[in-house]
Amino acid sequence: MSAVFDCSDPAERSAGLHAAVAAARSGRLVVMPTDTVYGLGCDAFDSAAVSDLLAAKGRGRDMPVPVLVGSWHTVDGLVASMTPQARELVQAFWPGGLSLVMEQAPTLAWDLGDTDGSVMLRMPLHPVAIEVLREVGPMAVSSANVSGQPPAVTAADARAQLGEEVTVYLDGGRAELGTASTIVDLTGETPRVLREGAVSLAEVAEVLDCVPDELRADR
Repeated sequence: MSAVFDCSDPAERSAGLHAAVAAARSGRLVVMPTDTVYGLGCDAFDSAAVSDLLAAKGRGRDMPVPVLVGSWHTVDGLVASMTPQARELVQAFWPGGLSLVMEQAPTLAWDLGDTDGSVMLRMPLHPVAIEVLREVGPMAVSSANVSGQPPAVTAADARAQLGEEVTVYLDGGRAELGTASTIVDLTGETPRVLREGAVSLAEVAEVLDCVPDELRADR
């Protein structure tokens, strides 16, 4: 049976964090608040758990799961190389609503779906999520909703869609931004914004010292 913990209460928050970390380490699914929307997550290195996550969302391997991290420094061990552009974006927007698609380190023993050698990474700006991530390590995290349905902005929204597929729900109140992260693809010769969300195209362009239109994926 799923357990829901109210993270506005210090005692429940402590118990919830302990339960969520234990669940993730045991290969089960957890829902946690982030700054953008609620996330459905598991240990990124547990392939069976990632498969369960995709099944809970009703998604196939053709839509691989992003990875959330609890520290800037974690990224260095997950990607083939940390480019100057990637470092500039990380320093400007992490923790926050920007996801970066980069070539993953070739030695990583994980299976996030059909990634074609890349991984999408983000460090969220939410204390509950950060605490879980720093205990568990990198987590495969997708929006906490059934594929095709609106992303959950509250724990109740997530539970209504995912139900008993999830072992622990951490209720951190309404997601502050309520919109998905912006996605920047850094795997090609030039950066491309695949989705504009919490961080504007103009903000990304300012950091990269370019014209916003140069970043559009459809140009």
